[in-house]
Parts: sequence; structure tokens; C-alpha cells
Amino acid sequence: MTGQVQAGVAVVDVTPPPGLAMSGFAARTAPASGVHDPLTVRAVAVGDTAIVVADVIGLHEDSCRRIRERAGLPGGHLVVAATHTHGGPVAMPGRLGPGLDEAYLERLEQACVQAVGAALAARRPARLGFGLGADPGIARNRRHAGGPVDPALPMLRIRDAEGAVIAVVASHALHPVVLGADNTRFTADYPGAVRRRIEAAHPGAVALFLTGCTGDINMGHSAQASISTAPRPDRSFAEAERIGARIADAALQAPDRPLGDHIAAGCTELHLALARTEMEAPAALAMEWRRQAAAADPAWAALLRIWIEWAETKAPLPLAPWPARVTVLDWGGLRIIALPGEIFAQTALDLRRSLDGDPLRGPTMTIGFADGCPGYVPPAAEYPHGGYEVEEAHRYYGMPAAMAPGSAERLAAAALDLARSLTSSQ
Repeated sequence: MTGQVQAGVAVVDVTPPPGLAMSGFAARTAPASGVHDPLTVRAVAVGDTAIVVADVIGLHEDSCRRIRERAGLPGGHLVVAATHTHGGPVAMPGRLGPGLDEAYLERLEQACVQAVGAALAARRPARLGFGLGADPGIARNRRHAGGPVDPALPMLRIRDAEGAVIAVVASHALHPVVLGADNTRFTADYPGAVRRRIEAAHPGAVALFLTGCTGDINMGHSAQASISTAPRPDRSFAEAERIGARIADAALQAPDRPLGDHIAAGCTELHLALARTEMEAPAALAMEWRRQAAAADPAWAALLRIWIEWAETKAPLPLAPWPARVTVLDWGGLRIIALPGEIFAQTALDLRRSLDGDPLRGPTMTIGFADGCPGYVPPAAEYPHGGYEVEEAHRYYGMPAAMAPGSAERLAAAALDLARSLTSSQ
């Protein structure tokens, strides 16, 4: 069979019980009241490489390291990612909300290892096909009206020797925040709807959704709009299903062009500097935020309490560089670039333009929230504009400071070097 590889896929359920703390919205202080749709860990293995993605808001770099070590693949051959759903449990120690359940974290890490092992064990002769779906037309830049978005919708189909689809990997850059802070039921948000729709079209197949570089991209509301627990009709389970169906339908219409059988992987590690954005001393900030919290509505007061704790515990810490990991997989000519944290759309567009000449035509998939999630990593041009992603988000993330300007460019340069080295080695 032309372009034959060994490929397998696996799914492990990691739906938590009600009562655990949820992550993603500082305004949401209530624990989970129930489950709307399952949370899963999904892995796909191609050759001696694999991707595992969990339905949580992010995974700490220490968790990712433990998963890689226990999975037993060669160094740089495993990407550990998160869908970034804001409808899951707290999954990172000290980041994006209090109330981490250590037993659940151990269960989640073990599920990732189990899924990778099962996908490797399930490998069988297969061929890869790739295509780009049409822009679903949903994504909006939440920082700038008419600002850049990444409309790419890459679609990888994996077929067995008889031609049946055994796995599908789709990716798109859209923040999984259809459900807002009023939701207290566990949900995979729209990525779950994407997967269900694709699996319905390919009975017996397993769908994975890899969230793209979507740090500044959602359906159009500002980050500040989520500091509220008031229900909104445009942030409902019905809307998540509608958006997921629209993305899935566009992905399913993507061409299915054969890929080759060459499989390669590479990774690099670098340290990203942090930089303070606050001008006042932490003690003075804490005092001012206490004053504001006393007169604020409950949602804003909840956010301010997190900022107060940050000022008292995290802001005084020394600014040690953050260890970043960049991985590039080459699956038969499809490059999958995995970056940590919340990467902005412009970085992905620039990367693919450098590699493919056109960011919307080449066989390159760029994903974020991989191998660690320390917060937002804006392009240098975004820093003068300030705003939540640049000046404030590190407090909820539990980081002593924001990523320094130039961090996104360093990650992109490392990714370019890796991708080019893999291409030249063929």
C-alpha cells in the first residue's frame, strides 16, 4: 500500500465526579454540580511518535514531563496537549484556580500514559490523508476589531489497509469558551461537539481535536465579558453544539490527499524570561484591590481575591525563566508544530507563511497548550496595546509575572529551525 505507516488510536474516560473545583473563570467559585458531556483523554500513535490530548484547560509542564517519562517513547516523540476547555476541573497546581484534587491529577496523568500505551498497542498498517477545510467563519479577534484570526482547518484522516477510517485529527484556532462562568457542569465545550459529529460521519473511528493558536481568538466577546456569572444565550450548550457541528462539517468537506510514509520528530527546550507589568509594589496593589473588592459585585470580588492572593504569595517571587518545550512531528509530510501556552493567531500565521509560503495552503498544523501551559505568549507587537492577556492574566495563572516581550518570537524561531531540520534530513 502506498504511503503505509503503523498507526493506532485510543480513548480513556476521565470525567470527574461532581463536587470538584472547576477551572477557567475566576468569577465561577461554585464546584461542579454535574456532568453535561464526558471528558476524555485521546491518543493517536503514528510510527514511534504520538500525540495525547486531554479535555482540561491545561497541563503543567511537570505533569507533561511525568507523562512522557512513563509513556516510554523516545525523547521528543510524544506531544502532551490539552483542549483548553473551560468546563473541566482544575488540572494544574497553582494555576487557573484553587482546589486542585491531587487524586484526580494522578488519575489524569495515568490516563494519558494509558491512552498512549493503548494507541501504540493498537497500531496496524495504515495510510495518512490530509486536507484543509473551509473557514467555518466563527473565529473573531477578541483584542482588536477586525484583527487577525487563523481560519485554517487542517484535517488528518488515518485509514486502515481496507480503507476504513480509524482516526481523524482536526484542528482549529478558537478558544473553547462557548460556555461561560455560569456553567457548573463538566463539558468538553465545542471540541466535544466537533468530535461527536466527525465520529458520527465515520462510524467506528476516533476523532481528536487539537486546539490551535487561539490566545486572542474566540467568538467575539472580550476577556472581561467572562467576569460574570449571568447566563447569556450565545454561551449555551446549544450554541456549543451548533459551533462544533459547523466546524466538523467544514472539516469533513476537506480534501483527502495521500501523505507519505516518512515519520520523524524533533524537540527543543528553551527558557523564556518573565517581565513584570505592574508598576506598584505588591503590598500596595493588595491594599487597593481589597478596597475595590469591598464594593465590587460578587464576580469581580472573586477575581480581586485571586489578585490579592497573587500579590501576597506569587508577586514577591524572583523571576526565574520558564522552561519551554517546542516539538515538531512530521507525519508523511504533514508538519505538526506543538507550542506551549496560549499562543496568538498571528504567530501561527507567520510560522506557516515562513514554512509554506501561504499560511492557508500548506501541510502544517500549529497547535497551542502543548507540553505546559504557563499563560499567554503574545507577539511583541501586542505589548504596547496592554489588556488582559498582556498585563493581567499571569495573576490568575499563578505566575509571578508575564512572559517577556520576544517570547513568542523565540518559540517560533525554535519551531522553524526544527521543522526545517526535519525536512532537510529526509
